[in-house]
Amino acid sequence: MRSTAMEHAITVTTDLSFDAALQATRERLADEGFGILSEIDLAATLKAKIGADMPPQVILGACRPPLAYAAVLAEPSIGVFLPCNVVVRVDDAGRTVVEAMNPDFMTQIASGETLAEVAKDAKERITRALDAIAAASV
Repeated sequence: MRSTAMEHAITVTTDLSFDAALQATRERLADEGFGILSEIDLAATLKAKIGADMPPQVILGACRPPLAYAAVLAEPSIGVFLPCNVVVRVDDAGRTVVEAMNPDFMTQIASGETLAEVAKDAKERITRALDAIAAASV
């Protein structure tokens, strides 16, 4: 099920386990041409650093090089938003949630036809990937 309530994020909830959703997220992003540049286990990091207990949450730093290159050429400072973060987490109800920054957000920061095209392409690819994850749980 995809949520559109959060404009800054594209969000799906899945019946997949956390581990299965994390793996499916990596695979579906790869299917759409995204590589994973970084992976942060936020729950483990916070546990180690400050002793905090929280449900599983991993941040994947996803990048599709042609889109990143076009975006940086169009607006050099847009790099502060790259790579695109995709989060896999368990919510308070125990459901697995996968969410990504809505690439349209970039066009609120900077403008231009090239950046709008990059955001559109990225949004379509990310939405397809997340929709495939949601469909896998049915």
